[in-house]
Amino acid sequence: MTLYRSAARSLVTTGVSLGHREVSEADHWILSLEPAPTLACTHLVQAPFPHVAISVTSAVPSETASFETADDLRAGADAAAAGRFGRAVVFPGSSGLTGRLTVAELLERTAIDRVEILGSGAADPGQIVDTRDFVRPQYRGDDLVLVTMPAAGGVLVPFETRDPTPCCADHG
Repeated sequence: MTLYRSAARSLVTTGVSLGHREVSEADHWILSLEPAPTLACTHLVQAPFPHVAISVTSAVPSETASFETADDLRAGADAAAAGRFGRAVVFPGSSGLTGRLTVAELLERTAIDRVEILGSGAADPGQIVDTRDFVRPQYRGDDLVLVTMPAAGGVLVPFETRDPTPCCADHG
């Protein structure tokens, strides 16, 4: 197991790979963790085959924050633990992201650094975001960014949805 310690917060990041093929499977596993981690991200990795690996950051001592990863999946787990890239499932303030909030409220209450509108740049602080109770921002460098898109009623909604339509689902 590779552990990365953040000196500023005394947090431990552990990479784990269980061979999840879908991000929804990895999300389910992350959301089942007790106690909930401080930060948990999914990472699309290629080694030893394309799958979803997970990084879990917690203040829990390393002996209770360890996760079993099979030797053949170690490269994926190590890739997940090596950096702060990826899609955040659990992050500071994520549990309170329900209903509708202004962009300013969302930024004040969570670790999200920026809200963007797909193809349009930064969202105005007064714009309303309908979270649809599913928010998955992504790291861009050190910034946690939520990408949104315009929806009916003049609100913004997260670009990633809980149940996306599979690519080419309507093709025969």
